[in-house]
Amino acid sequence: MRWLWFPMLAFFAYLAGEAAWEGRWALAAVYATVGAGLTYWLSPWQGGRSLRHKEVLAMPESEREVVVYWRPGCQYCMRLKSSLGDMRERARWVNIWQDDEAAAFVRSVNDGNETVPTVVIDGEAHTNPDPATVRDRLETMA
Repeated sequence: MRWLWFPMLAFFAYLAGEAAWEGRWALAAVYATVGAGLTYWLSPWQGGRSLRHKEVLAMPESEREVVVYWRPGCQYCMRLKSSLGDMRERARWVNIWQDDEAAAFVRSVNDGNETVPTVVIDGEAHTNPDPATVRDRLETMA
């Protein structure tokens, strides 16, 4: 799943190229736009650089009250991020596709599965928690 963005890019590039070859420029533009959006959404670089697991562990506990382990393309991660609104900046975000140690941590607390979002609140891991739980904890942070 981690590399699904690459075949997706190739597929939409092919569709856009075919449409352009046939002179259907509007359709080619649609394919290119949709393909670029989906490819970015599934790419490991979506969301920019996030923290590394070892960087989080090096922080004092007071600075890592809420740590969210996520991955691009995860609808539950996007739901959590969007439901937190402006408070999402208070949490520490770790992309498990950019950090193998983070992925290993997520597997260790989820019976060997890379289930995300995995949110660590005050040292306790929660798998796909209700966004209200995370929001409530973020509201109490100074």
